[in-house]
This record gives sequence, structure tokens and C-alpha cells, in this order.
Amino acid sequence: MKKNSQEVKHNCSFCNRTITIHSQYDMPIYDPQTGFAICKNCIKDIYNFIAEHDKREEKAVNRKFAESLDDILAKNKPHVIKEYLDQYIINQDYAKKILSVAVYNHYKRMKYGYTHDPKDMNIEKSNVIMLGPSGCGKTAMLQHLAKLLDIPMAVTDASSLTEAGFVGSDVEVAVRNLYYAADKNIERTEHGIIYLDEFDKIARKSGANNSITADPGHEGVQQGLLKMIEGGVVEFTAQGQRKHPEAPTIKVNTTNILFIVGGAFVGIEDIIAKRLKTDATSIGFGAEVQNKNDKPKYNSLIHKVRPEDLIQFGIIPEIIGRLPVICTLEELSEDDLLKILTEPKNAPVKQYQELLSMDNVKLEFEKDALYAVAHKAIERKTGARSLRGILEDVMLDIMYEIPQSNEPRRVIITKDCIENHTKPEILPLETSKTNKTTENN
Repeated sequence: MKKNSQEVKHNCSFCNRTITIHSQYDMPIYDPQTGFAICKNCIKDIYNFIAEHDKREEKAVNRKFAESLDDILAKNKPHVIKEYLDQYIINQDYAKKILSVAVYNHYKRMKYGYTHDPKDMNIEKSNVIMLGPSGCGKTAMLQHLAKLLDIPMAVTDASSLTEAGFVGSDVEVAVRNLYYAADKNIERTEHGIIYLDEFDKIARKSGANNSITADPGHEGVQQGLLKMIEGGVVEFTAQGQRKHPEAPTIKVNTTNILFIVGGAFVGIEDIIAKRLKTDATSIGFGAEVQNKNDKPKYNSLIHKVRPEDLIQFGIIPEIIGRLPVICTLEELSEDDLLKILTEPKNAPVKQYQELLSMDNVKLEFEKDALYAVAHKAIERKTGARSLRGILEDVMLDIMYEIPQSNEPRRVIITKDCIENHTKPEILPLETSKTNKTTENN
């Protein structure tokens, strides 16, 4: 057989071997002007060296983080976490205990994963589902928790997420939000907390509410969240545009990200009551006679929620299996709201008092005025989240007028100010009292 006269050969600049070129893949890198070239075997070797280096680097980072976990665990025992939350959140003791234990166990799971062979045992994540009415403190509790632990946390509205192919945000946006909350640090991102708010809004429709039209925000979104919540590599674009081959992507492993989902789950108390009534139904002399007016209250029902109630509500069983910890919060009473106004470290009343003290003004709220604020919040059915708005409405004119003079004064907010928007009482503050207040501060 005659040798092909058109056969092309070239030397690799790395290994100096003479390579017979059959296709561009035999010599993937070649510069005809300088003659610089790298053969495919050298490229494979370079890739393997880089991959091994990355693995060593990753192990070193994991080792460093595993060492820091001992310090984190020692400082953040469940009772310590709860005591910290007590300073900012009124009541909700049951929810505080559940979250404290869930976070502590999550860090212990991470330590186990970094110090043991994954073949030994796989400890599942303590992902949490939170149920509670609007304004009961779900988001506030998590924000203070993230602050204590010094880890990034991102809140994403689950109702804005859509199934792939629909207009809206892909499920990966939750991880991207955490990436930016962690200042684009992938290591911190992979050890943060993702809170999916309004999770009840993506419950699948069933029964009488079933839709025959496309459903971009329900079961498909829940299916899309499965792998992410369980733990896996999520890929997203940095700029937030839809993924396509040309767009550079960022990869984040969600194995050690704690997922907490929450929502009001309006109507779930009826599902719980119906199940309890069915369970308690009996026939005969021992049957319990119930009055039609004896309707159990929300707070007595919500703590009895079971996974089957959530499935009945519209959360798919696969998601429930990945959210083993159920955290329930109670409705806030008028007395609870009164405490929220004045007792926590960052209480709204304390904030306004601090702001006005900078203008030599002592701000006082009569007790009836505080009750009027709490009563208004109850009427609005928005819980603690409306307290600040009610106070802001009342304080607007005062905060506008007060800076016009530096004279020490005393401002008293009465019940009439809250209910009828009358002007508060403004009195001169004695110099001796001012000096005394300054000394105390």
C-alpha cells in the first residue's frame, strides 16, 4: 500500500513528540504563525493535573471548615440559640426550640460528613417546614438566627418561581440569591440557609380547585425543588438570565445548605380539625357529644399537624419526605403584640425613643396607646408586621416638626393619637431631668 503523500506531521511544544495529524483533535491547540502546538495527550494530562489539584484544594478547604465547626457547635448549643432568639422574638417557644435543635443538628451533620467516609452512614438534612399565620415572626426568627451564626441567608418568594418553560423565575434563583447574600463566595454559599417564603402558594391544585389550564406555579415547581432541597449541584447564570450554551455558569453544591420553607397555609387548620374529628368519631354510649359551636381554636390545632395534612393541602409527598422537621407558630394575641412593641432589644417603641432622643426629646407612650396599636394590628390581621406601619403613621408629623427646635421636650402619645390622629402632648423637659437622663444613658 502506497504511503499518503498528503500526511501532515507536527511536533508538540510540550512533549516534543511528532504527531501525525488526522483531524483537529490530534493537535487541538496550534498557532501557525509561531508554530506553538499542544497535542491531545498533553491536554489530557494537564486537565488531570488541574482536577487533582482542585480535589486537594477542596479537601483542604473542607478540613479547615470542619475544624471551625467544633467552635461553632461549642458556641451554639440549642439552649444558647433559644436564649438569643428570646431577646428578639416574643413567645413562639415551641418554634424556637425546634429551630434551635434543627440548626444544631445540621452543623453536627456537616461535621460528620467532613470527618467520616460517606460509605459509613449518610445522615439526612434537618430541612424545616414552618407553618404560621402572617406576621407571627417566621422571617424575623430566621434573620436573627442567621445573624447569630454569622452565615449567609437568602429569602426567596416561592410564589415567584415557575416551572421550566414558563415566564418567571427558575427554581435555581433561590441558590443564586444565596450566592449574592454570601458576597459571591461559593464556600460560604454552600453552608448557608435558604428560606422559601410563601411556600403554601405553590401547593398543587386538587379536587374542586383543579385547573384545566397550564399551571406554572404549583406541582412542577415542587418537582423542580426536589433535587435542590435533597442536595446536589445547582447551575445558574451570574447575571440572572436564562441558561444557554454561551452564558457562563456558576455551580453550587446544595448538600450542606439548610432549606427552610414557610407560609401561612391558610385553611390547614380546617384539614387538621376534619382529620381529628374523623379519628375521634365513635358510636355507642362512649361517644363524645360535641356542640356545633365548639370549634377548636387555631393555636390548639396547628401543633397537631401531620405530614398527611400537608399532602392534603397540596404539598407533594416527595417534598414532605425532604422536609422532616415541622415547625409550627401560633397566632399572636393582643398582649403578645403589646410585648413586641416594647420588650425585645429592637422593639419598635425603643427605636423611636432612640431616634427622638437624638433631638433632645423624651418620647413616652401611654399604656392605652400601646393597646390601641396592638388592637389595630389585630384588626388588620397582619400580625406584628403592621406594628411599625401603624406607629410610622402616627409619628410622621412629630418627626417632621421636632427637628425645627433643639429645645429639650417631652412627647406623650395617647390613645386618642392612635385612634383619631390627634396631636400628641408636647411638654418642656426640665434641664435637671435632661441631665439625669443623659447620665443614665
